[in-house]
Formats: sequence, C-alpha cells, structure tokens
Amino acid sequence: MKISQFLILTVSLITSAADAIVIRHDVSDESYYAVPSDFPPLATLYSIGVHGTLIDPEWVVTAAHAVFCMNPGQKINVGNEIVSISNRYAHPKYELGRENDIALIKLSSPVTHIKPAELYDDNFEKGKVAWFIGVGGTGTGQNGQTISYKENNGRLRKAQNKIIRVTDTDIVFNFEKGSKGEVLEGVSGNGDSGGPAYIREGDKYVLLGVSSRTDSWFYDVGEYGVTELYTRVSSYRDWIQQVISAKDDLARENITTQNPFLQDNMKSKNMDELCASIEVQ
Repeated sequence: MKISQFLILTVSLITSAADAIVIRHDVSDESYYAVPSDFPPLATLYSIGVHGTLIDPEWVVTAAHAVFCMNPGQKINVGNEIVSISNRYAHPKYELGRENDIALIKLSSPVTHIKPAELYDDNFEKGKVAWFIGVGGTGTGQNGQTISYKENNGRLRKAQNKIIRVTDTDIVFNFEKGSKGEVLEGVSGNGDSGGPAYIREGDKYVLLGVSSRTDSWFYDVGEYGVTELYTRVSSYRDWIQQVISAKDDLARENITTQNPFLQDNMKSKNMDELCASIEVQ
C-alpha cells in the first residue's frame, strides 16, 4: 500500500475513534459556536483535532488512546502557541477501548500566557452540568455526526451535558432530546478525543473529565440516546501529581507506560510519516 493511501485510511480510523461536538437538531448551529477564550487552556494535538488541557505550565492532560504521535519533538498547539513535546506518560493500567484512559504530555518549555485549568478535587460530580469544547466533526442528535472534521474546517464549538452517574474511573453522560436536555445539549462525535469536560467557578476553569469513549450498543456516534464516558479526573489526581512531581524521567517511567497505543491499522514503520502529516502548524 502506498504511504498516501495508508495515511488516508489511518487518519480516517483515528478520527472515527475520537470525539467532537454534536448538537441538538432544534437549536441553531451558531448558538454552539465557541471562541478560544471560552476555555483558554485547551490544547490541540493534531491538525485533525484531538485535544488536551493545560493543567500546569509544562503539562497537558489528554486521553491515553490519543498519544500515538506524541513523541519528543512533535508540536502541539496550546492556547494558540505552538510548543514541542518533551515526553509522554500514559496510565500503566490502560488498554485500548477500556478504562484508565488518561495520559500526560510534558512540554519542552512552559506556557506562561495562559492560566492552567484546575483539577476537580471532590467526589460530587453527579448532577453537575459540564461543558465540552472542540473542533472536530459535527451534526445533530437526529442523525448523529454527518459533517467530518475536514468539512468542519476547524470550527470550534462548545456544548453542555449533565453527568448522570459516576464510576471509580469514569463520569457518564447521555445525549438527551428536547426538554430533557440542556439548552445547549450536546455530546462528542469524531475529532476531539482527550478534550475536556469542565465547569467554570468564577475566573477558574475546573477540569472534571477527559473525553474517552462511547458505551452504547444501539446508537451511532452523536445520536440521541448515546452514552459517553469521560475519564474521571478526580480519581487520578494522585497519579497526576506523582507524575508531575517525580524527580526525573526514570522515576516517571516507573509509574507510567510509554506505550503509544497504536490502532490496529497503524504500522510502526509508517508512523513517522503519519505523525508528520497530522502535526499542527
């Protein structure tokens, strides 16, 4: 297979496993439009989307399944600043498609013009209305995602959703229709895995979850009724702090994994070209 064909197929798979913002059918698309100041600590990992959140001047938290190209020297966008990666550290118990879907990216230099998001430090997420934000594909709950990340062309959207339950590892959302949903009810589609579920407290942005996966047998991506899981940040606060405060890379590697978690159609011999093709500019 030619590299160009490989890249097309791989990017297609990447975005189909990721998340973006799908909206209500009875509210205008423009009502969901967002600007960077709606969530300044947002990080974008690839030109196709996929996100993370700045939680320290030198650290971004994202989903473990999103780090396949987060190699030293790879560039990402944090608050409209292009920065290089120093290293990546994923949770040691993560397996593709499962819980513990969380990873940390160390930046090669600090981002100082943006205030990092704070990590939620309590256990009362259930019932809170959180915000999502991202630039991936979109559509409405009636038909699910119908507009790809490429067709969306980088349009940033935000949406609301209520946390219906929590587990030890995840916070859970459901895409409700009509009066059962929030005014700007929405869920994730394709293109923003690793993105935030957050709340605003005064001038602080508080991170509750990291976009991970869907958990619905009978609904397609973005359809009304679909259930979405975000990694529960409060359950990983201690691990996050251990990684950030570790004295050196060796100490970090002892409590993390360097696994890039390649999808089935990713071949290691082609990854350099894939990563170069989707690097942010």
